[in-house]
Amino acid sequence: MTRNVLRFLGTIGAASALVLAASACGSSNNNSGSGSGGGSGGGGNKNITLGFVGAQTGPDAQLGINISNGVQLAINQHNAKSGVTKVKYKAYDTQGDPTQASSQVRKVIEDKVVGVIGPAFSGESKTALPILEQAKIPNISPSATAVALGQQGYKYWHRVLANDDVQGPGDADFMANTLKAKKVAVIDDQSEYGKGLGDAVRGQLKKDGVTVGPSDKIDPDGSDYSSTVNEIKAANPNAVFFAGYYSAAAKLVKQLRDAGVTATFMSGDGSQDQKLADQAGKEANGALLSCTCSLAVGSSDPAVKKFDTDYQAKYGSAPSTYSSEGFDAANIFLQAIDAGKTTPDAINNYLKTVNYQGVSKPIKFSSNGELQNSLLFISEIVNGKLTYLGDAKSVQPKASS
Repeated sequence: MTRNVLRFLGTIGAASALVLAASACGSSNNNSGSGSGGGSGGGGNKNITLGFVGAQTGPDAQLGINISNGVQLAINQHNAKSGVTKVKYKAYDTQGDPTQASSQVRKVIEDKVVGVIGPAFSGESKTALPILEQAKIPNISPSATAVALGQQGYKYWHRVLANDDVQGPGDADFMANTLKAKKVAVIDDQSEYGKGLGDAVRGQLKKDGVTVGPSDKIDPDGSDYSSTVNEIKAANPNAVFFAGYYSAAAKLVKQLRDAGVTATFMSGDGSQDQKLADQAGKEANGALLSCTCSLAVGSSDPAVKKFDTDYQAKYGSAPSTYSSEGFDAANIFLQAIDAGKTTPDAINNYLKTVNYQGVSKPIKFSSNGELQNSLLFISEIVNGKLTYLGDAKSVQPKASS
């Protein structure tokens, strides 16, 4: 997920020089401070740091904050145990910007972080992953869903949710089969994430016999979407699908409703956050959001209930989109560290064997780092609140029931 994917080409050469310099420093590097970690040459160093790479500020920061909250909770609980290697934690704020992401992962290398939760968005993953791969730092994304990320032959990359080849067709099937839509407008925000998801939805809708129209793009930083809104109003579709992030989704759905467009509004995981309802107001009611992530709320599973209770006790709000995936990704790294794997290469080898029952879902990685199992979940904005509905194959929207 994320914006402005260009300016990437110059990062790899600089990253290569940085990695070589870091290797030359080896054990002579000073490991003091909150960012110090095991490093690939850490050997017996027990000063272990895990990092989160993703947005903590910026227009769509809440999605990154949801993740970092889950990561922090997992590390706090781990460090409260007796007899374990204490693990430090550092968040690297990308602002959701691919250029910032490449800068931040250089800091990860400098700080000798042994494992990264993230990058969070697909656009920033595209720029940052080659740098992390060259530095041989294992990373687990709780949220980046672009299909291409799993097709690069990376050895140190993993993700704990299914990609847009699951989400996009699943969204299209949901609109065709559950919403019974005959015509769907599909709009994307031109980001790495949005375009990929939008194209996946468009392709499957056509296979389902659903007319796609209009098909358009918007600038997520823009404020006036009247040309797109007027085009949608004239086409009179049954549903509007937006592939992008909640900040732009809020503006779009508000302008659609203000123009009298009553078609069901649906979006993907980039928009699945309470911020959508907060920013769009009552116009967001009835909006449907999909995610291959689980909100981990309302479950009878004891582990999930404990996570929900612990999260609310610490942060004063329920877990939201990617919170449980961040928690699970951190705990997988912590499980490796508890098994005595304290260098990046040792941790990465351990990840190949993981068969972890997370609070979000069972997690086992394929050889290319992809999650082996695939599920799609639906939420809805009901009376101003993000409300988890369940598995896309079995839910009925409250606005339609």
